[in-house]
Amino acid sequence: MTMRRWLAGCLLTLAAGTAAAGDEYARHVAAYIEAGVESNLALQGAAADVARAQAQLDEARARWRPTLALAARYSRAEGGRTIDLPVGELVNPAYRTLNQLLQAQGQPGPFSDIGNQQISFLREREQDTRLSLTMPIHAPAIVAGVAAADASLAGREAALAAYRRALERDIEVAYLDWLRAQQALRIVEASHELLAENLRVNRVLHENGKITRDQVLRAQAEMLALEQQALEAGNGVQLARNYFNFLLNRPFDAGIEAAEVADTLAYADRRLAAHGGLDRLTDTRLEAAAASTRGELEEVAAQIRAARAGVDAERAAFQPTLVFALDAGVQGEDYGFGSGRNFAMASLVLDWKLWDGGQRKARVAAARAQLERAQIAHEQVADQIGLQVRQAADRLRTAQASLATAQARAEAAAEAFRIAARKRDAGSIAQVEFIDARSALTGAELNLNLTRFDVLVRLAELRAAVGD
Repeated sequence: MTMRRWLAGCLLTLAAGTAAAGDEYARHVAAYIEAGVESNLALQGAAADVARAQAQLDEARARWRPTLALAARYSRAEGGRTIDLPVGELVNPAYRTLNQLLQAQGQPGPFSDIGNQQISFLREREQDTRLSLTMPIHAPAIVAGVAAADASLAGREAALAAYRRALERDIEVAYLDWLRAQQALRIVEASHELLAENLRVNRVLHENGKITRDQVLRAQAEMLALEQQALEAGNGVQLARNYFNFLLNRPFDAGIEAAEVADTLAYADRRLAAHGGLDRLTDTRLEAAAASTRGELEEVAAQIRAARAGVDAERAAFQPTLVFALDAGVQGEDYGFGSGRNFAMASLVLDWKLWDGGQRKARVAAARAQLERAQIAHEQVADQIGLQVRQAADRLRTAQASLATAQARAEAAAEAFRIAARKRDAGSIAQVEFIDARSALTGAELNLNLTRFDVLVRLAELRAAVGD
């Protein structure tokens, strides 16, 4: 019964990839990706950058709107500069002459001498309260600023989309790594019961003088090697789980629900149906798809627009600006309204710098260099994405081709072990040959597990490279 249970476990292990539907796997991945998008801290930071860029765009657009400000000043002054007016020296001689003429006619002289006047430049007490309204009428720099802020927002949104796509890829790959580690651990553990029984039988045979001690030691060494392999596989499961939960911003020991893909190649073909299917992938078609969807290209395109707006902003310094201003309020020694206190003033303010020694020309040249740099970066990113797509497609093709070989190897090893098990039961095979057959089967199963998940990992990488 032990042998039959172990063989059944081997067959279940080989068929684990067909135990569940690919749709179940897709649902699990989609759910984990949604959770990761909501909770990942780095993605939240990128979203905050987008919000900041949106606020900067709103600020740039608001510069076209009128601004209204209230300013109030109340001051007390003492001393300061004065101006002397010799009013008495100028008027008193005339007053005296008039008094003499009137007195000669028998009339009293009504005019008395007055003193010279001293006027302070500063009022002892003064208040100035006004509302100031300003609104730009012609301001080319504001137009360029709005365009630059809009391009910056588009760049941040594209960067957010690119990071989200990379996060989705990393979450799926981390999930696949955990599934692969789990499956590898099950494959290793499937041999434990058989090797334990084999060690027990050899010890009994050695005690009865049927075999030599070296066969017992060989069985014991195989058992210890398997235990060491199981420890490494278990550690791989833990590491994969920790990293997966890290991406989702969850506790490292949080549980993960497992789901397998029914038919790896059929699942890959279905996921790539929009690009012609797994067997009809063309690099040109994939590169064209990536060029229209990758956020990195959108980001550098936005940088080009921002650099072009920067050139326009520097050029705007050569043009005049026209602003309408309106001031209205009250002035006086104390607060009050009415004639002599109320005032209003409307203005059109023209500002045009005619010469600055070449400063603006130099800034325009620097902005043009920045634009050229952004254009070069766009070509560079486009080439990098094209290379990334081709490499991902080549890796997927290689994994696809390797899967058929790995499946044939696993089937051959399973059949060889089945024959070896029957010979061992009949006593017509050496213990070493039986253990070698078991080791070959375990190695073939691990290789098939690695290759099968490698196809899914390469698929996730290709879809991320294309921008699916």
